[in-house]
Amino acid sequence: NLDVTNLSDYISLKEKIDESGLDSERMFYLAVPPQLFPVIARGISESGLIKKNEENSRIVFEKPFGEDLKSAKEINSKLWQYFDEKQIYRIDHYLGKEMIQNVLVVRFANIIFENNWDSSSIENIIILAKEKDGIFNRGNYYDKVGALKDMVQSHLMQMVALVTMEKPSQFTSDKIKDEKVKVIKNLKIDKDHIILGQYQGYKAVKNVDYNSNTETFVYAKAYIDNERWKNVPIHLITGKQLDEKKSEIIINFKNNDLFFKNSHRNKLVIRVAPIEGVNFIFNVKEAGLNDKIVPATLDYCHSCEVLGNTPEAYEKLLLDLSNKQNSLFTRWDEIETSWKIIDELKLHNLKPLIYNNYQELKNEIIKISEDLKYDL
Repeated sequence: NLDVTNLSDYISLKEKIDESGLDSERMFYLAVPPQLFPVIARGISESGLIKKNEENSRIVFEKPFGEDLKSAKEINSKLWQYFDEKQIYRIDHYLGKEMIQNVLVVRFANIIFENNWDSSSIENIIILAKEKDGIFNRGNYYDKVGALKDMVQSHLMQMVALVTMEKPSQFTSDKIKDEKVKVIKNLKIDKDHIILGQYQGYKAVKNVDYNSNTETFVYAKAYIDNERWKNVPIHLITGKQLDEKKSEIIINFKNNDLFFKNSHRNKLVIRVAPIEGVNFIFNVKEAGLNDKIVPATLDYCHSCEVLGNTPEAYEKLLLDLSNKQNSLFTRWDEIETSWKIIDELKLHNLKPLIYNNYQELKNEIIKISEDLKYDL
C-alpha cells in the first residue's frame, strides 16, 4: 500500500519502476477525491516519477475536478506547478462514448443538417441523461456533490457544447475546444425555469445526511446568447431513480406548415445510451388514395453495425491516453467555464422537491415548459 501523504513511498515506487527497466512511458491514473489531486501530484513530482515537460509521462485525473470554481482553480494552479498542460489529462468518460464522438460527424458531415442548424430551423434542443437506479452505496460521495456537480457541470455541458458550437476552422483538438469554450461562455440558465428534485428514500441511504438538501434530479432551461441560437431553448434533464436509463440528444425542428397544415415536425434523436444510434423523423404521404401526411422514421443502429462488443468509453479514452491523443479529454478552460455556470445556478439556493416517480417530475416540468410534454 502507498501512503499518498508520504514522499518516501513515492520514492520507493520510483526505485522499483527504475529497477524493472519498463519505464519508457509512465502514466498515472487518479480516480480519487479531488482534494487529493494536489497531494498525489506533489508526491509524483517531487519523487521524480514524472518530471515537468517530460514527453513520455502523463497524469490522468478522474472527474469531478474540484467541488466549485474556487476549488477547481486552486487544484489546477497547483497541478501547473508540477506538470505541463500537455501532460495533464482530465477525464470525462462521456466524451469516450461512441455517439458523443459521432455528434460532430452528424452535424458537419451531412449538409442537410449543417445548413439548417440554427434558430431559423430548430425549435428546441433537449439533452437527456436519465438513470433508473438510485445512488446505491455512494452516499458519502454523492451527498457532497449532487446532480448539478456530478452530471450537469461535466457530461451535460459537454453535450451542449458539441451540439451548439460553431464549426471550427480545423478539426483539431484545440480548435474544437476553443469553439466549445466560446459557446459555453454564452450559455445562460433561465432562473425561472429550474427544478431540483430529490427521490423519496434518498435520505435513508447510508452516509447521507438526514437533513440533506442534495438534489438527485435537475431540470433547467438555458439559452445561448448568440445569433445562431437566438431564442432557442435548450432543456437539460438528468436524475436518479427515474423511469428508465436513457441518454440522448433531441433536436426538434420547426414545423413547416406553410403548405401542409397537418405536417409533423422533423426530429433528430442522437441516442447515446444504452442504445446507440441516430433516429430521424420526417414527413411522407400515407400510402393509399388519401392525402394524409404521416411521420416516417429513418433509424440507424450504431451498435448493430459492430462485430462483437462495441468499445466501452473508457477503452477509447485509455487507448487515446497511451497514444498521446487528448481530443477526448477536457481542457482547463472548459472546466473553468462550466463551473462558473454551476456556481451561478447554486446561488439561487433552490430546495429540491421530493419525488416518488418520474411522472411527478414531468408534471412539474410541463407546468413551466409545456412544449416538452412529448419528449420527456
